[in-house]
Amino acid sequence: SKAMVNLMNRAGVKFAILGNEETCTGDSARRIGNEYLFQTLAAQNVETLNQYNVKKIVTQCPHCFNTLKNEYPQLGGHYEVVHHSQLLDDLVQTGRLMPEKELNATITYHDSCYLGRHNDEYDAPREILKAIPGVTLKEMPRSKNTGLCCGAGGGRMWMEETLGHTKVNIERMKDVKAIQPDELASACPFCATMLNDGLTAEHLDVKVKSKDIAQYLAAAMAD
Repeated sequence: SKAMVNLMNRAGVKFAILGNEETCTGDSARRIGNEYLFQTLAAQNVETLNQYNVKKIVTQCPHCFNTLKNEYPQLGGHYEVVHHSQLLDDLVQTGRLMPEKELNATITYHDSCYLGRHNDEYDAPREILKAIPGVTLKEMPRSKNTGLCCGAGGGRMWMEETLGHTKVNIERMKDVKAIQPDELASACPFCATMLNDGLTAEHLDVKVKSKDIAQYLAAAMAD
């Protein structure tokens, strides 16, 4: 979030945050079957957003992006919803953000299911990484529409693991290890949590750093 705020300020983007008035979109509640909680949270959010006459929303979470964009309209929430990778890509392409520092790293990008499969956005995060001097983008064997889920989608972030089965995020680390990148980029806080957890698996011995795409772009900006 700090990197995103820094980048928007650099680009001269006028924005505001809801602060303590912001609550969860209810995505996880709906995925695990608690429709009442989802409806309650959504109604509260729509009331707050409409109270401030909000027209455009930028979110760093693909889960929120998908819910606000595709599910809130049915509940009276009609907004232009943009994922932060889309905004940052636009700011780079239009010259409002110009990465100049070389990062000199081979980076692989993990596709979020809610950004990719659900909303067909595969390019924006990759274009951001390609725009950074010294970055080599390397794809995993399973990527884009054949990418492997991190294991947090569909409410599974909150579920207990079933003994005897390989964790999905551990399975994903095998894809990472297969191509030996320096860094692992993501564009979703759920994915980031699962991937960082997978990177701690000692038996895999994956020596890779993981960050959000906004952090890589912020690191490449001139002082």
